[in-house]
Amino acid sequence: MCSHYTKCFFFFMLTMGCALFAQTPYTQIVLLGDPHLPGKNILAKEKVIQTLNDWKDVNMVVALGDLCSELGTPEEYTFAHTFFSMLNKPFYPINGNHDYFYANERSENGKKQRASFALQKEKLQTFRKTFSLENNYFTLERGGYLLIFLSVDGSKYLTEISTEQLAWLEKTLKENPTKPTIAFFHAPLNNTLLNTKKNYNQLNYIAQPSTKINAILQQNPQLFLWVSGHTHTSFEEESFASPINLYDNHVNTIHNSDMNKKSITTNSLFLYPTYVIIKTYNHTRHSWEDKLERQITVQNFR
Repeated sequence: MCSHYTKCFFFFMLTMGCALFAQTPYTQIVLLGDPHLPGKNILAKEKVIQTLNDWKDVNMVVALGDLCSELGTPEEYTFAHTFFSMLNKPFYPINGNHDYFYANERSENGKKQRASFALQKEKLQTFRKTFSLENNYFTLERGGYLLIFLSVDGSKYLTEISTEQLAWLEKTLKENPTKPTIAFFHAPLNNTLLNTKKNYNQLNYIAQPSTKINAILQQNPQLFLWVSGHTHTSFEEESFASPINLYDNHVNTIHNSDMNKKSITTNSLFLYPTYVIIKTYNHTRHSWEDKLERQITVQNFR
């Protein structure tokens, strides 16, 4: 039987451990690019969740759209909900085109079909209900940063932000001109990838409407980081961490690979008061890809 002093010692150690965690000088955000559930390599995907559960310094996990594998069917949503229920960290997903854009049945020749506007709205609502979100786009403040979570909710392009949501984005940025801001969206900004694949920098593979988004970004230099998925850009590609990722000389685009690959990697953002470190973890090798580590200095917008 443990003595009174032994119990006190264990309580002291637990308290000290919690205090040390609370004093971590950064906020860590783990990024999951395109889970595509159930999709391929489900055991490897589950091991990623187990690894993240073991990391003690993770403040939140963000899934960057396409949580559903193909069409956003009720079965896919049920699987995605069960899958992410295994995660013991605060979880914030945004939706991608596979979560809402398509009809529940393929055409006679097996191709995906665009869903009706009513069904798209219904699927966006399903996304909210599945992951207990009040809205498909929202903000959080963490570590002195404003985090903006944007939704793919247009009906023309696979990667379109609706007019209503763009107005909300403009208003949000106008109200926070001095707050260093990070945006999470399913698709990257235009021309932030080398043209090494046929879909890179094409209309359905960049954030739309690109002209309007460009105007908003030019008016709001406090938005300095844009985090995206959609293009399934591997950590082995030159575009993954390249000077071309810098959009309009002030917005750094962070590209993320998908989770259907045999070798899954995840990026993490480490938010410090005056800079952000981006690190890439290889879940097959169980190690960080040190050569891909980047540091971005945060300007003083105050």
